[in-house]
Amino acid sequence: MQPVITVGLDGSPESLAAARWAAEEAGRRKLALRLLHAWPTLAPEPARLPAEVDQNYWAKRLVDTAQAELRTRHPDLAIEKTLVADDAQHALLQAASESEMVVLGSRGLESVESYFLGDVSMPVVARAERPVVLVRAEPRDERRPATAASRVVVALKLHGSPDDLLDFVFHTAAARDVPVLAVHGRSVPLRARTPWGVDHGFSEETTRVAHEQVSKALQQWREKYPQVDVDDSIRLESPAKAVVHAAEGASLLVVGRRRHRAGLAPHLGPVAQAAVHHGRCPVAVVPDD
Repeated sequence: MQPVITVGLDGSPESLAAARWAAEEAGRRKLALRLLHAWPTLAPEPARLPAEVDQNYWAKRLVDTAQAELRTRHPDLAIEKTLVADDAQHALLQAASESEMVVLGSRGLESVESYFLGDVSMPVVARAERPVVLVRAEPRDERRPATAASRVVVALKLHGSPDDLLDFVFHTAAARDVPVLAVHGRSVPLRARTPWGVDHGFSEETTRVAHEQVSKALQQWREKYPQVDVDDSIRLESPAKAVVHAAEGASLLVVGRRRHRAGLAPHLGPVAQAAVHHGRCPVAVVPDD
């Protein structure tokens, strides 16, 4: 089976924005695109029925409309349609096991409401064994300047094994021909705080050590992808705040999450939580160790 990117469609503006993003990414990576719509009450596919008695008419129309638009934009892209009589969450998790990545729409709500991303998106993000990308609806009254979508930002932790995370980041940046910005945030302990800010000696030493550690973590990826320009940003603030601030104007924000362990409820850490709730650009959550 040809490798695919799967996008979940539900007819919302957010899912259509996700489909457009997924089509562009599939084109860059030379992959096929799967348009997936899942609903438990979908009927078994009949041989031929007129629209007025076809129980699946609106589901088919939703997927067909999206396919027609994407074919106009990407005439050479292989697009397949899949209607599944299943719970959306289960269907997307199954699709994730068969796909290079899954792309979903995100409401990207603000303040208190931002903590309710959706009954489907969050469990898929927390459980999927492949990267999941969340895309906001495209604004109607404003257009980002061309220079804004100029880098891939990654939240880089300095423990564990971020190989899957960095492989995704550098492969994506290479396909887009854009640079990578690796962001590492460190909270400042109380002992290093002064009435006028952060102790200068602490700030200087902490930044130097972190920069050396980040450079070491990125070295093999610089060598593997010499065509990708790489920079780093060390920020003396919480890692969650650091990555959200650094991602302003990025084309993609990438964060890692721990793989689901048997016996433990799947969850997102504080950095991934902050990214998916408050990041304004598309956010990719990549399972890693």
